[in-house]
Amino acid sequence: MKRGLLSFGVLLVILGGPGLSQTAKKEPAFYIVLNSLTKKCTVVDKTPRTDTPNITVASDAIYRTRVEAETAVKTLTSCNQ
Repeated sequence: MKRGLLSFGVLLVILGGPGLSQTAKKEPAFYIVLNSLTKKCTVVDKTPRTDTPNITVASDAIYRTRVEAETAVKTLTSCNQ
């Protein structure tokens, strides 16, 4: 009986440890998307869908902040036409 309770307690400590109980934080990601009809680029925070006919990804880069992505929009040639 004691051994079973002790084993159960050890199991709870192992499963409740910091490695298993914490969820992984998702890093923010921003993408630059080009609308080929209007020739305008926008910054989005979700992964762009590739099945839309007139929306394409303007840059292969993934940006950590929105400010970083907005400054990159100014330097891309496909966005400045």
